[in-house]
Amino acid sequence: MPLPKAELHLHIEGTLEPELAFRLAARNGVELPYADTDALGKAYRFEDLRSFLNLYYELMAVLRTEQDFEDLADAYLARAAAQGVRHAEIFFDPQAHLARGVGMGTVVEGLWRALARSQERHGVSTHLIMCFLRDESAESAMETLDAAKPYLDRIVGVGLDSAEVGHPPAKFREVYEAAAALGLRRVAHAGEEGPPEYIRQALDLLGVERVDHGLRCMEDPELVARLVRDRIPLTLCPLSNVRLRAVDTLADHPLPAMLDAGLLCTVNSDDPAYFGGYVGENFHAVRDALGLSKDRLRELARNSFLASFLEHDEERRRRYLAEVEAYEFP
Repeated sequence: MPLPKAELHLHIEGTLEPELAFRLAARNGVELPYADTDALGKAYRFEDLRSFLNLYYELMAVLRTEQDFEDLADAYLARAAAQGVRHAEIFFDPQAHLARGVGMGTVVEGLWRALARSQERHGVSTHLIMCFLRDESAESAMETLDAAKPYLDRIVGVGLDSAEVGHPPAKFREVYEAAAALGLRRVAHAGEEGPPEYIRQALDLLGVERVDHGLRCMEDPELVARLVRDRIPLTLCPLSNVRLRAVDTLADHPLPAMLDAGLLCTVNSDDPAYFGGYVGENFHAVRDALGLSKDRLRELARNSFLASFLEHDEERRRRYLAEVEAYEFP
C-alpha cells in the first residue's frame, strides 16, 4: 500500500500517454505524424520547456469530445489511486482547446464526468483548476474566465501556466482580481524558469495562495523567510525539473534545503506522461536520489493535504492526515 498523498500540480493534458493518444486519434479520425506508439514515445524526449510545449499542444488535437476528456481524466485517476493519491487538484488549459474549436462546455463537462464519480470509483476526491496560458494575452485570459462562468460550480480556482520567461505575473493582475471577485482560489506557476521576482509578483499582484514550482525562491533569502512566515505552499515537481533542465540532476534538487528552511513543500508530477513518472515515481525518485528519510516522506505527504483547498471539508482533511500519520512504511 503506497503512502497516502494529495497531488496539487497536475496538468490533465500532460497525462496523455502514447497509447491513449493513438486510441483517441483513431476514434476521431486524427492523423498523428508518428508511425506508432514507439515513435511517439521517442518524441517525448525533448530538450527544454519550449520543445515540450510544442509536442504538448500538437497532441491535444486528439482531444475532441466530452468522451475524450472523460477517458483522459479517468485514466489519470486510476493511475493516481494506485499510487496512493487520495485527493487531486487537477489543472486544465481551456485556451488550448478553445483555439481548436473545442468548446468550454465540452472540456469541463467531459472532465467532470470522470471527476464526479472519482470518489466512488477510485477513492480519490477532486478539485478542478482552470489555468490561463501566460504566453497568450491578458485579454484572452479574461475572455476565458468569462466563458467559464456557467461552469464555476465545477471549477474551484484559477492558475497560470505555459512558458514563463517574458510573461510576468503582473500581466494577469486584472484577470486574477476578477477571479477573486468570483470567489475562485488562486495559484500560479512562478519561479521555475522565471526569477524570484515572479514569485513576489504572484503573491503581491495576483494574490496567490499557493505557488506552483517556486524552486528559485532559494536565490532570495528574504523571499524564503516570507514564504515560511506566511505558510505559502510550493508545489514542486522534481522529475519535471530535471527533464526541463531547471536542475541538472535529481541529486542537485534543492528540496532537502527547502524543507530544512521550513518551506511548505509538496511533491507532484506536473505532466507525468512526458516527464517520466507519476507522483509515486516522483516520491520514489526523491527518496532515492536525495536520501530522504521516512519522516521526510511523511512530512511531504502531510504537507500535500495541508496545502490542498479542502477548507470546505476539514473533516475530510483530518481523515486524510490521520491516514498519513498511521501509515507504516514497508
